[in-house]
Amino acid sequence: MLEVRDIHKTYEGQILLDGVSFDVRSGEIVCLLGESGSGKSTLLRIIAGLEPSEAGQICWDGADMSAIPPHKRGFGLMFQDYALFPHRTVAENVAFGLRMQQLPKPEVEAKTLEALRAIRMESFADRSVTELSGGEQQRVALARALAPDPRLLMLDEPLGALDHSLRLRLMEELREVLHASRKPAIYVTHDREEAFAVADRLLILHQGVIAQEGTAKELYEQPANAWIAGFLGLGNLVPGVVSALDPLTVQTALGNLQAHANGQRFEVGERCSLLLRPKDALIGTVSKGLNTLRGMVQDCVFMGDYYKLEVEAGGQKLSLFSGEPFPLGVGLGFHFLPEKVLCLKIV
Repeated sequence: MLEVRDIHKTYEGQILLDGVSFDVRSGEIVCLLGESGSGKSTLLRIIAGLEPSEAGQICWDGADMSAIPPHKRGFGLMFQDYALFPHRTVAENVAFGLRMQQLPKPEVEAKTLEALRAIRMESFADRSVTELSGGEQQRVALARALAPDPRLLMLDEPLGALDHSLRLRLMEELREVLHASRKPAIYVTHDREEAFAVADRLLILHQGVIAQEGTAKELYEQPANAWIAGFLGLGNLVPGVVSALDPLTVQTALGNLQAHANGQRFEVGERCSLLLRPKDALIGTVSKGLNTLRGMVQDCVFMGDYYKLEVEAGGQKLSLFSGEPFPLGVGLGFHFLPEKVLCLKIV
């Protein structure tokens, strides 16, 4: 399948991609996740052949693609703005790539209908795309990308132009359509929720390199460093200094907290960051036991299944999840089990 090997790219004298390598396997949805400006879209354009790299190779089944123009690579690309033709119907938009392949008219019509059925929009075939909602236009753009039967599908922030509630509804549907197509896909986004919902495997792009890769579960449970935990919004990050190794103890503004290192090695005196997940707070503990903290409730918001508390403790604001509300200004005792406190490297 697709092999991306040691890709380098600079922009205005700054390193954008610094030796990026990864594979995409058959039928796999790989997500490139990173901040705006991290090089995700540029990498996608390099794979598509729309932009040259300064070093490295793009290969398909072991064959170098560098001399092959974009329209002959057999890759489908879907952009954030969809780029639909406003003067054409839904069916005409979906059929565009098929007509470019100069296929017989009956085959074009059959494949167009098949693509529309895949997104459950065959009844919209004769409508103008200007009459469609944002979500419906997104589906049409996806059908147009799938219709020519590309061997690789690439999606650049496909839900970025939609409002949050619509994006939530379309995430599951998009993953379903991509898996049903059995096409390998590269999905670019800066949104963690979207990436976790759609991708089989995630690659986090940061400072020109892949900082970490893995499944959503692996990244959630085992972030490689404090930056990744913060970018993914995994919880409270409390800075500290390692004061002991057995057991691992970190001196923080909240006091000395015991933690686990998840296989990483630390030294006494090393700066680090502790990840305290809001859901792991055991609220109501007022004893002076291990990892017991006290704070003052500054905010309490009902989130549906739980209450989100903002608590000031040791000069730092912490978010905690609670099954019951607490009034503002009340003192609160809580603690974290050492096995739930993750000590992370600072990079």
